[in-house]
Amino acid sequence: MHPDPSHWTVVVTGGASGLGAGVATRLAATGATPVVLDRRPPAGGLPFEQVDLADSKDAEEAVRRVGDAHGGIDAVVTCAGIDVPGALVDVPTDTWERIVAVNLFGTAAVVRAALPWLEAAEGRIVTVASTLGHRALGDATAYCASKFGVVGFTRALTAELRGRVGVTLLTPGGMHTAFFDEREERYRPSPDARLCQPGDVAAAVIFALSQPSGCDIKELVVAAPTESSWP
Repeated sequence: MHPDPSHWTVVVTGGASGLGAGVATRLAATGATPVVLDRRPPAGGLPFEQVDLADSKDAEEAVRRVGDAHGGIDAVVTCAGIDVPGALVDVPTDTWERIVAVNLFGTAAVVRAALPWLEAAEGRIVTVASTLGHRALGDATAYCASKFGVVGFTRALTAELRGRVGVTLLTPGGMHTAFFDEREERYRPSPDARLCQPGDVAAAVIFALSQPSGCDIKELVVAAPTESSWP
């Protein structure tokens, strides 16, 4: 991967809001070209492909459009993630499966489609898991299943791509984003909970992408000092 970010084309899933928006904004500030994959456009007129990440074929086609339009892809950052908390018997089947589809299958589809370009560029992948990809919590079966899956997928991918593409597993704790906005009160962080700013977590992504050739950041955990779900 070129040491100068101005040469980078970086696919950022979920880049219209939350952590993804923070990553895309920071990448643009370094001179890189972030290309957002999301259902709605990002702020600031950043390059954008509209896509439903729950549809693997749609995700793969969007990635191919990016690679063709920009002459390659240097990195992928998979920030897209959704959740609808509730007991297993209360979460509708379609909703439960969509959470897994966006969080896990969408991650795999985007990485799979980008791999030919990533290998050519000796590029990097940063997948975004969650502290709930390491520690199970009730009323979060779909989210935990998907994020535990991202952890396993990423660790297997690290072994598979060793020496060809750098792979980083990012595990963030709770952040000040719209992720919790539409939840019932019992599923929201307490008013006194300390959460990270997404821009600060995004800085860890830039750190991983900016490592010199021959040095990979394998895994990162970024969370508030009092994060209740870690360790």
